[in-house]
Amino acid sequence: RKNDRLVTFAIRSSAVSEDSAHASFAGEFETVLNMRTDEEIWKAIHTVRHSRQSARVQAYSLAQGLDLAHDMAVVVQRLVPADLAGVLFTADPISGDRMHMVGNFVHGPGEQLVSGEANPQVFTLEHLKGQYEGPPDLGRFARRLHRLASRLEKDLGGPQDIEWVIADKQLYLLQSRPLTTMQAYNPVTGEWNDSLTGDYAWTNANFGEAFPDVMTPFTWSIVERYLRTNGVGREKTRYPLAGNIGGRLYMNLSLGVSSLAALGLPWKRLVRVRQEAFGHFPPNIPLVPYTRGWVLSTMIPAVLRQVWLARSLKPRFSAFVDETPALAKRLHADIRAARTSDDLRTLWHEELEARLDEGLQVLLAGLSEYRSLSRKLHIKFENLVGDADANALLSGVSTGDDALASLGLLMGLLAVSRGAMTREEYLQQYGHRGPHEMESSMPRPAEDPAWLERRLAELEGAEIDVPAMLARQRDRRQAAWKRLRTKVSPRQARTYQQKLDRLAIASKTREAVRSEAVRLLGVFRTFALRAGESTGLGEDIFFLSLEEVLATLTGDNSAHHLIHARKEAHARYSALPPYPPIIRGRFDPFQWADDPNRRTDLYDRHEPAVVPGSDVISGFAGAAGIVEAVVRRLDSPEEGHKLQPGEILVTVSTNIGWTPLFSRAAAIVTDVGAPFSHAAIVARELGIPAVVGCGNATMHLQSGIRVRVNGGQGTVEVLDRA
Repeated sequence: RKNDRLVTFAIRSSAVSEDSAHASFAGEFETVLNMRTDEEIWKAIHTVRHSRQSARVQAYSLAQGLDLAHDMAVVVQRLVPADLAGVLFTADPISGDRMHMVGNFVHGPGEQLVSGEANPQVFTLEHLKGQYEGPPDLGRFARRLHRLASRLEKDLGGPQDIEWVIADKQLYLLQSRPLTTMQAYNPVTGEWNDSLTGDYAWTNANFGEAFPDVMTPFTWSIVERYLRTNGVGREKTRYPLAGNIGGRLYMNLSLGVSSLAALGLPWKRLVRVRQEAFGHFPPNIPLVPYTRGWVLSTMIPAVLRQVWLARSLKPRFSAFVDETPALAKRLHADIRAARTSDDLRTLWHEELEARLDEGLQVLLAGLSEYRSLSRKLHIKFENLVGDADANALLSGVSTGDDALASLGLLMGLLAVSRGAMTREEYLQQYGHRGPHEMESSMPRPAEDPAWLERRLAELEGAEIDVPAMLARQRDRRQAAWKRLRTKVSPRQARTYQQKLDRLAIASKTREAVRSEAVRLLGVFRTFALRAGESTGLGEDIFFLSLEEVLATLTGDNSAHHLIHARKEAHARYSALPPYPPIIRGRFDPFQWADDPNRRTDLYDRHEPAVVPGSDVISGFAGAAGIVEAVVRRLDSPEEGHKLQPGEILVTVSTNIGWTPLFSRAAAIVTDVGAPFSHAAIVARELGIPAVVGCGNATMHLQSGIRVRVNGGQGTVEVLDRA
């Protein structure tokens, strides 16, 4: 007895797989309550242990892909005589809403709640301040419950499923476990889906063209390293800034918007300038519970660190571009010369790790200056002289001998076709660039002897004068400049000229730095391939993360059993069409693909899928100009031979691997992209009208349809479906 009360006990399971991040086993194993005597307790222990062999536990284990043995301990606890008992989820397990905690409770012991014997009372707690909505019975304990839940979520690093009771006016914590419905990665199926971790708004504008393929785990781990290296990993932002949704890379819009909202800034007006880099924002963006103090103390310093890092690396750009070709060649040779796993591991620690981190940092720094300056000038020029002239003013920086690196593949192919460059010289200079250059598991053009011959064959018979196209665009730029000078004072004109000169340098630097960063990333494909040879895994090595590859080189094979499921998941994802560029809420790519009424421009879990009309398609004004022609819809640059001169190229997204096709196209239309994306930049340089980021162009525009593309207005109008 205690305090004149008969003490009773609860006998509960504690199995190896129970209450893990991916399997809760809630209600599967037996729990026995209200035991008083030694005899009752021993009998209850036997009942709990025996329950691991029950049919329901075996069925649940099979469904989760878990071992059926279930080593188990049994916990004997003093049973708290509950006045109220309940559960609290620190995020909504159904919608993924992170702004509210949701829960329910019953009067008396919690077994009634778990077994369904009693109808529970429902309540919510506002995540930031703990504002309570629910029955008054729990109201006076709500603040204490909110403090406990907030601390558990912070200390345990993620949303929690909490069991609690109130007894004698005291709050007792019974158990806290991860919310299994909000885990990004499922090791059993090999599937990765960050949209399950919360109610967020995601975009893959820009990323969709850089990463057009489903990422292998090795590639995804390098992306995550890129974020950590630049101080914006999950440990800093609390929530995923970049996400892996069904193997494809997305950016989480909710975090930036939530930061602005926490500071009390008018985020709906401020995000307009960000759309030029990240594409259209959905009308309703879910928020996460950021506080003003946390944004000021953590997020702002992280952003300032990125700015400082970009500026500090700027003097390194020129040397990085000049030194990387020889460096990459040497590193490839060193990797191939490594005889053992120990040699590879030593090479990683002594040089490769630092080179990878430097390449990722320089890549980010090279992108940031161009985006900032280009965005500001575009808005200013658009207000002064309109979008068409603004586009012209921000282009025309390429000449035949000094073109953007993105045009290098096209210019080089033309040089080879005319005998001005050898095939060997072309592959040495451009062989690391291609449509799949960011996916480590995919071979580079230099590794495929037939790649160059196929590209040259596509040029045969085509009358392409790229220097003339570039010259015409420079003429348009000069004409736009003359019109701008009539709108501003001489002093303002000088200032704008200086900024345009800076932009031209930043544009070429950005492209050159990116090209050499991609060359350096190719070194890590060679590293992975050599590790696969050394360990006997072959190309299966790409289905391990970088960290798991390094562990494998030490003889740690603990992750190898995951490879089969990951390969199967990768194959299933790769068989699906590209996902919508905007995703809001929890997204199941397989259910979406099976829906005959699916939208390809937007997925919103909170709204019905209403397919918009298809006679006029809207996107971003990528490159000015109006043209009427027939559509040629392509799914990959490998289909480039189908594109006839003068047709309008329509596809999901483009990257540098598509550049050789641009000179044949009358216009470019993409589902994914933004005014600063690859398609828009290259199209502006060549003077080709472009509408990017339409979202649903490939859904409505099939080959043979005649359309009018207005690159200045960002519209595509169907003229004839015959």
